[in-house]
Order: sequence, then structure tokens, then C-alpha cells
Amino acid sequence: MVRKYKYITFSDRKQIAALYQSNARPADIAEKIGVTVAAIYRELKRGETVGEDGAPVLDRNQRRAYNPVIAQQTVQASFGRRGRTPADSRKGAVNSDGI
Repeated sequence: MVRKYKYITFSDRKQIAALYQSNARPADIAEKIGVTVAAIYRELKRGETVGEDGAPVLDRNQRRAYNPVIAQQTVQASFGRRGRTPADSRKGAVNSDGI
């Protein structure tokens, strides 16, 4: 079996939000989006809406509310944190002098 990886886009996140709001099961959402059920659960956690007191906000179905904009912002913030650290450059990386 060949693994097929799929990056969840913002349009996918909006579709997840619409399906989740219409009370679809995460398994059904995963099938329609083309990802695993675990990916949907991670995505729902990533876009979880919290109130001012830090408690999760519930939607009209009494489930934790999902906001695709918050999920997208979280992903973009994690992309910004990725990359080489200053400690990595000291572990044998070639500097600008070629040494």
C-alpha cells in the first residue's frame, strides 16, 4: 500500500467547518476530504475556539466549535517556527566563510 499525503488547504478547512456544522461525523468528513480520520480530529483540535475564560466554546450541536481561520493561522504560525536554529548551524554546518 502506497501512502498518499495530503496537505489540508484553507478551502478544505472551510469545507470541514461546513460539514462539521451540519453535524457530520469525523469519519464522513475524512472520506469527503480525502484524509484519515485522525487528521480530521487533529484539525478539529487545531481550530478549536475558546472563550475569554479559556474554556472551549460549544457550537449549536453541543460540540467544541471549529473555526477554519484559527486553524489556518495556527498552521501558518507553525510554519514560521520551522527551520534551522542557531544551535544547528554550530553542529558542523558550513558558515559563509566556507570554514
